[in-house]
Amino acid sequence: MSRIFITGSADGLGQLAARFLTDQGHQVVLHARNDDRGREALINVPNAETVLSGDLSNIEQTKELAHKVNKLGAFDAVIHNAGVYQVSGKLILAVNTLAPYVLTCLIQRPKRMIYLSSGIHLHGHLNLERFSKDISSVSYSDSKLHVLMLSMAVANKWPDVYSNTVDPGWVPTKMGGKGAPDDLQKGYETQAWLAVSSDGKAKVSGSYFHHKREDHYNRQADDVLLQEKLLKACEALTGVSFPQ
Repeated sequence: MSRIFITGSADGLGQLAARFLTDQGHQVVLHARNDDRGREALINVPNAETVLSGDLSNIEQTKELAHKVNKLGAFDAVIHNAGVYQVSGKLILAVNTLAPYVLTCLIQRPKRMIYLSSGIHLHGHLNLERFSKDISSVSYSDSKLHVLMLSMAVANKWPDVYSNTVDPGWVPTKMGGKGAPDDLQKGYETQAWLAVSSDGKAKVSGSYFHHKREDHYNRQADDVLLQEKLLKACEALTGVSFPQ
């Protein structure tokens, strides 16, 4: 059995993935924005090992969250599931881009890393100049391109880690809305599958998955020089350097 940490697992896809994994007998540590939501998360996923709180919109709290994770010992997988949508560009950048960067850098390296992106990343732009000049103009689609590039950078730099990205589809969660047409179960099962499966198709790195199948993505994410520029831009804003 595997031990998995899932960000943003107080509701939505993260909570569903956590419940799915604990039902299979895996050890899951949940994450919530604050203690109140954490208590609710444990009620909804009663077989979870524990829950950690930390507001991912706050860089210092994100760093402290990484410290809390490390105090619990080693993990087999980390699922970077947390994300925000219809909020300010500043919040989008903090939660969707900078938080997974900081946690990737500071959490003891697991065997598998799963990052949630979105098909809308195809409409995103790297726009690193916005990091220092106009954070408010960073869009959701931009952030989902950032997180895909982060996953690709991890795959390139850490050959001992399976690092992959998931597009869960437009699914009926609080974020996606009740009318979202995609398959919710396949949305959360894919991240769980990448976290624990012994299937050879899941034991790869540097891939982009939709419903357990590799899918097309913005090939700009493969550009190693652009990956490096993104990592440096994240370092400048967080004060955290990417470990080699």
